[in-house]
Amino acid sequence: MEQRAAAIGLFGDGWARRSVATRLGVSHSAITRLFDLWRVRGEAALMKKPSKQSFSFEFKLAVVQRFLAGETKLDLACEFGLSSPKLIETWVRTYRNEGEDGLRPKRAGRPPKSPAGTASGQDSELERLRAENERLRAENAYLGKLRALRMRQQRRK
Repeated sequence: MEQRAAAIGLFGDGWARRSVATRLGVSHSAITRLFDLWRVRGEAALMKKPSKQSFSFEFKLAVVQRFLAGETKLDLACEFGLSSPKLIETWVRTYRNEGEDGLRPKRAGRPPKSPAGTASGQDSELERLRAENERLRAENAYLGKLRALRMRQQRRK
C-alpha cells in the first residue's frame, strides 16, 4: 500500500510510468495498471471499492462497440465511471471469444434439474427415452451374462 501511495504521489508530480517503476523497483505492467487507475479515479485509486458492481448486457455491449469503433478504454472508463480500464479489456476479450451472448449475465450455480418423470417438450421426452433405452441395454447385457454363467455351471455338473 505504501508503494502504491508513493507511485500515485510521483504520478501527481508529473513522473512518467517507467521512471516510477524504476524508482520503486516495481514491474512496469503493475505501474501501468496503477497509472491507468489513477487517471480514471485520481487519488481514490488507493481506495478499494466497497461492493462488486454489475452491469447490464446492453451497457456492456455499448461500451465494447464503442471501444471496437476506436475509442480508448481509458476514455470510456472515465466517461462511464468504471472502476478500471481493465474491465473493458475483459468484456472485449469475452465478446471476441463468445460473441454477444458472452456479455449476458449468467445465473450463479448449477442449472436447475427437471423433476424425474415430468417431460417438458420433445427434447426432454427424447432424453427420457434415450435414458430408458440405455438402462434396458444394460439390463439385457446383464441377463445375457447371467444366462451364460448358469449354462456354464450346468455343463460342469
